Amino acid sequence: MFLVLSWCLTLNTMWQMIQLHECIPGKRFEHYLDLGQYDFGPKLGAWIVLPQQLIVQVGCNIVYMVIGGKCLKEFTEVACTNCTRIRQSYWICMFSGVQFLLSQLPNFDSVVGVSLAAAVMSLGYSTMAWVGSLAHGRAENVSYAYKDISLADSVFRIFNALGQISFAFAGHAIALELQATIPSTPGRPSKVPMWKGAIGAYFVNAICYFPVALIGYWAFGRDVADNVIMELRKPAWIIATANLMVVVHVVGSYQVYAMPVFDMVERTMMKRFHFPPGFALKLVARTAYVGMTPFTLFLGVTSLSSETYSHNASPNQFLPQLPSIIWLIIMKPAKFSGKWFINWISIFIGVFIMFASTIGGLRNIIADASTYRLYT
Repeated sequence: MFLVLSWCLTLNTMWQMIQLHECIPGKRFEHYLDLGQYDFGPKLGAWIVLPQQLIVQVGCNIVYMVIGGKCLKEFTEVACTNCTRIRQSYWICMFSGVQFLLSQLPNFDSVVGVSLAAAVMSLGYSTMAWVGSLAHGRAENVSYAYKDISLADSVFRIFNALGQISFAFAGHAIALELQATIPSTPGRPSKVPMWKGAIGAYFVNAICYFPVALIGYWAFGRDVADNVIMELRKPAWIIATANLMVVVHVVGSYQVYAMPVFDMVERTMMKRFHFPPGFALKLVARTAYVGMTPFTLFLGVTSLSSETYSHNASPNQFLPQLPSIIWLIIMKPAKFSGKWFINWISIFIGVFIMFASTIGGLRNIIADASTYRLYT
């Protein structure tokens, strides 16, 4: 039920973002920050939007670093059983090395091929996960009962799960930047092809996530692992291929989420520090950012804690609901109309998930802290 609800609410707010891109005649809001400053004012808008957007994008990039390193490690260990095993930290560093090179691509248009490969890989490994689970069948002694944990622990775990489900349907933080790359004319405004693209993306999103969640749970019950592919155990080539697909997927996803940050950092450096535009600026700014994400990860948090918190940090859950607030202020739908109710319902659900998932994520980190080892 919550998978469907989250999918519908985030699709609605994505539609709002697309409509708001050119809601003022003759003006395009090319950045989330521009829209927030128009709606809330230059200073307040920056404080409301910019920290949330940065935390979402940087948090996603850190998560992608972790997932990329973990899946590289899994792929190598499955494909080469006799190879010397090395620590996951080194695999994360190798993954970041690829990002150093790709980060020098100039703009969104230049990462289309990488992004397309990422989308295809996402569909590929998701399909392998649910088809493999279906072929595996129900595990022996599978159980769908609640785990034998306290009520408090169960509630916090539910809060954590709400955040992870909401995080699955992300993309609002970069929607306006993506739409800004689409040509727009009075006869064919950018919102037409952008909405078609969003519908396609959400459809693919649904056929990736829904079968994995439902069939994976049907096959393995309450003991299902975070990575359903690893539950299959064999054949080895499926596990190796799926992990490699995940690596390609997060390589592209990292760049899509990083591009707006690159642009923001470069504009700031040109404005405040008078850096001349060009290759040198891109090399310094983008290399520093890519180097910062694994460094932040290794500085004092473990892969598990950073992944959990990045999935459940407040901005991740609230940023998709912010368009509803902006819509109410700019578009002013009639009180008690259908659109008015939908927006307020979306806001209330978003705020609840924002607090609940953050509390659940932090509590899980504290509860599991004894199992963490720094720099592993």
